[in-house]
Amino acid sequence: MQHSGDTVGQRLKHKTALITGASRGIGYAIAKSFASQGANLVLSAFNEAGLKKAKAELDGYGVDISYLATDISSPDSIEQLFTFAVERHPELDVLVNNAGIHIAKPFTDHSLEEFDHLMKTNVYSVFQLTQHAIRHMQKLGRGKVVNVASVAGLRASMNSTAYNTSKHAVVGLTRCVALENAKNGINVNAICPGVVETDLVKGVEQRMEVAGMPPEEFRERIISQIPIGRMLQPEEIANIAVFLASHESDGMSGETITI
Repeated sequence: MQHSGDTVGQRLKHKTALITGASRGIGYAIAKSFASQGANLVLSAFNEAGLKKAKAELDGYGVDISYLATDISSPDSIEQLFTFAVERHPELDVLVNNAGIHIAKPFTDHSLEEFDHLMKTNVYSVFQLTQHAIRHMQKLGRGKVVNVASVAGLRASMNSTAYNTSKHAVVGLTRCVALENAKNGINVNAICPGVVETDLVKGVEQRMEVAGMPPEEFRERIISQIPIGRMLQPEEIANIAVFLASHESDGMSGETITI
């Protein structure tokens, strides 16, 4: 059944995208926007129930949707994910690296185990999946890689050393891989959102409440630092991802779009 009230376009017709962290938040919004523009999808997230729900909600767009629950911090799981994706869609030509975690604490309070897990999730997974995708796209002679980074990858933040380090790494990876593949018909770009209204932000809000800061005060402090005076919505990030996955961005690579 067609989704009523949603504009169905053709900007991504004949494209197939692998999207990580696709069961909720920004990843789900990207999946929905891609489906509405005609892209076939391979969805990945840790939670299989969330993926099953996402697929059921997106099936009405009439595109091919498959999914695989994946521990993105595990190299073996990533290997299985990419094999799964290309077996179902040999013409896979879009990768969206969206999955990630956040840890907020002073630099001296981080354990090496925490830092290692965060880097495996936020950086190693992007490196490994992008490497697989680039090799595959080089054979196709085309492709788009969209990395969801963060403004944290462009600046310093208090009590966010591990997270900011990981997002700086993603920005650097984006630029270098783009440069190496500029003549291969492959575009590699990153989106650097500010504060987006997602479960991740709600989790930080809850931790701050436990620490003694009321949710209203937390939100007021965050919003006071945002020029537009509000948090972003996941759909606003998805709109940019559609552009970066489409032919409209063919002349653009190695860029970071800040929103």
